[in-house]
Amino acid sequence: MLTIDFSSRGTSSLTKHLYNHIKIMIQQRKLLPNEKLPSKRTLACHLGISVITVKNAYEQLICEGYIYSAEKKGYFVTPLEPKVTQKTQPLTYDSTCKEELENTVPEVKINLKGNAICPEQFPFSLWASLLRKSLQESKEKLLSPLPPQGIIELRKAICRHLNRFRNMDIKSHQIVIGAGTEYLYSLIVQLLGRNLNYGVENPGHTKTYSIFKANGAPCIPLFLDGSGVEKKTLEQNNIDVVHLSPAHHFPTGIIMPIKRRLELLAWAKEKDNRFIIEDDYDSEFRFSGPPLETLFSMADSQKVIYLNTFTKTIAPSLRISYMVLPLNLLEKFNQQLGFYSCTVSSIEQMTLARFIDEGYYEKHLIRMKNYYRNLRNSLTTELNKFSINQDMSVLEKDAGLHFLLKVKTEKTDIQLAEFYRTQGLLVAFLSEYFQNFTQQKLNKKENGVMVINYSSLKKEQIAEAVQILHLPLSAKQEI
Repeated sequence: MLTIDFSSRGTSSLTKHLYNHIKIMIQQRKLLPNEKLPSKRTLACHLGISVITVKNAYEQLICEGYIYSAEKKGYFVTPLEPKVTQKTQPLTYDSTCKEELENTVPEVKINLKGNAICPEQFPFSLWASLLRKSLQESKEKLLSPLPPQGIIELRKAICRHLNRFRNMDIKSHQIVIGAGTEYLYSLIVQLLGRNLNYGVENPGHTKTYSIFKANGAPCIPLFLDGSGVEKKTLEQNNIDVVHLSPAHHFPTGIIMPIKRRLELLAWAKEKDNRFIIEDDYDSEFRFSGPPLETLFSMADSQKVIYLNTFTKTIAPSLRISYMVLPLNLLEKFNQQLGFYSCTVSSIEQMTLARFIDEGYYEKHLIRMKNYYRNLRNSLTTELNKFSINQDMSVLEKDAGLHFLLKVKTEKTDIQLAEFYRTQGLLVAFLSEYFQNFTQQKLNKKENGVMVINYSSLKKEQIAEAVQILHLPLSAKQEI
């Protein structure tokens, strides 16, 4: 029902004010094409005005083409042509613009950039069954206020999983559950302080850098060598807290050797305010050999904060991540941040706890590991068909749901990415993960290096994906 404030009409008549109001709502698409308007009598009664006032306003709108009437049906909004927008004016993302964009941007047929998974690989039936079980058996707990660090059932389940899978000896009160690692990074900055210098790997997850900066913390990108971040790089930049992914760095795929790990742990022990944030991202999908020991397990000095997420192993939409705090930070966390409410609903936490405790998570990991190994092997086999003439070469193939692909080309990464997009292929380049990057600063060896994230790729798409990847590498192909 239309509600109109007539107190602001000034010297305008009731009819003119009503007419103007409805016209503006149609122009701003608050009233949609072919939407039915209230009858004259209904609107008059609702607004406390006469039927003749509504009739006159409707007739003026019909005369100008804003609405139309249908016999014995009522009044309706006329579908209007989209308003022409000057090039200098910003576009608003309404439904009209959305339709225009969909007509101009090529459809993404194959996504080698995002973190999505194939829907067929998610255990929908099992998850629904555990969800119903949680609703039936934990009614009172589900309605109770959430502990700040998350429900005890999930924290205990994560403890048992980390003990079995990562050989980490921890207690449930060391775990903090959060809706995504972004939230946990914000807590870490508040816990350790904004007066410290934070360092992030460069290249690396650009979002991590942005989150630290958004939280008011000085953040410095740190370039890597073949083993990751060097101790001297930390010292030269006066870093206090460094974010690392030693098990499988994104996007380079570097696995930090034990010598470098020990050097960085020794660096952290030198001062009280030094800490390492260990992001164990993607560690579950190591395809050769057992999982590597975590920095957290090696750090008897209590200098490592461990983070992980269920984004890759279950689904990106399951926004459940967690961090493990060293014992020497627990009291500080409870005093300074214990007032926060947990950001993950109790029903999701309870369902995930059952998924882990009843052995389904471990079985799911084994199944997904085999699935991704086979998918990866099929993809690299197809890519290797083009490695004979060195057009393409896989640079890293040890672990994880992504690898680097080097292509032989004189074209820039921006040109290649745009060409692939026109072919319906979405792909990321290594250059996108450098902070303070410009194409002019790019080293020759870094140009044409793609980050192939294959988690959402279907086996039947592999041949087409590789063919598209090879298209611009032909000397005859113009971009």
